[in-house]
Amino acid sequence: MFAARKNVSVALSALFIVVCAAGVPFAQRHQGMLINSASAADTPAPAVAVGVAVVISQPITEWQAFSGRLEAIDDIAIRPLVSGAIVGVHFKDGSVVKRGDLLFSIDPKPYRAELDRAAGVLAAAQSRTVFATLDAARADRLIDANAISKRDRDEKHNALREAKAQVKTAQAAVDTATINLGYTQIVAPIAGRLSRAELTVGNIVASGAAAPRLTTLVSVSPIYASFDVDEHTYLNYLSDGSRLAVPVSMGLANESGYSRQGQIDSVDNQLDSRSGTLRVRARFDNANGALLPGLYARIKVIGGQPHTAVMINDAAVGTDQTRKFVLTVDEQNRAHYREVILGNLHEGLRVVTSGLKAGDRVIVNGMQRVRPQDTVNVQSVDMASLAPSIKPAA
Repeated sequence: MFAARKNVSVALSALFIVVCAAGVPFAQRHQGMLINSASAADTPAPAVAVGVAVVISQPITEWQAFSGRLEAIDDIAIRPLVSGAIVGVHFKDGSVVKRGDLLFSIDPKPYRAELDRAAGVLAAAQSRTVFATLDAARADRLIDANAISKRDRDEKHNALREAKAQVKTAQAAVDTATINLGYTQIVAPIAGRLSRAELTVGNIVASGAAAPRLTTLVSVSPIYASFDVDEHTYLNYLSDGSRLAVPVSMGLANESGYSRQGQIDSVDNQLDSRSGTLRVRARFDNANGALLPGLYARIKVIGGQPHTAVMINDAAVGTDQTRKFVLTVDEQNRAHYREVILGNLHEGLRVVTSGLKAGDRVIVNGMQRVRPQDTVNVQSVDMASLAPSIKPAA
């Protein structure tokens, strides 16, 4: 029994030695893993490579952009002034005509006949006037010889006055018939571009205010661009006496810039209190006829005195809810958050009204991979050479 207890004690002692011997290396290995993990966490992450550009400062002139529509200076609906059958259409749809060019012909035969009738009536009235004149003169001679009574002489002179009045009436009828005959030849009242012929040969047309429209004629050059400006723009640019000399620029829907130059032609006489806007019209040259009434136009109203402005590319601008910001880079190449207030675009660069100064460095490429206080690997970029549509690198 004593021997059995001795064997159990020996076995327990051996097991304790094995566990202790195995435990020492495990603790040492575990402690080494903790040390290696702490060392990896303390190692700084590599700096992110970003494009950095210097903020530009240069003199510019302020302007405001608006949307509008082109309008013809003259827009005329051609309608018949006399009734009758159309016997001729003398233009092609969409053609450009000069003032006085023949457009439509209405059957002139009824009006020529009316003119001939009126001319005959005039000739008869003129003949009666000649006779009445001679008769009145004869009566004057006879009254001196007491050969006729004063009443007879007065009747002769009254007949002369009636004959002269009939001549005027007949002449008016001739003039009216001549005018109506002329209206059978419908000519262009201005130079411009025609629409299509709404009625063609063989159609019967009526005259008057409800007469059908035969075609539309619009002037070509110059052309108007109409748009609405806000109260602020009016007070700053258009409220003084020289407002009609304010230069404006225009671009079409398929253009990115403002290639056409014009000037303010008219400003409305009152502000619309409901919308807070004022109607304005600018005049532009259209010698080649490329501009058509109704086209969408982007209008830039130029005003104010030249001043120095701070500008950056839109690629440097980020959005933080309702605020705009940029990431600046200091001398230690560390990124910093900077809120900015932006203005208009000027030749592809965005005006910064607040938040930056000339000489500041901002990230223009790779901003989405950088957080404030991060150290970055700076790659210099020329701000002026950036395309307006540059996108930050992914």
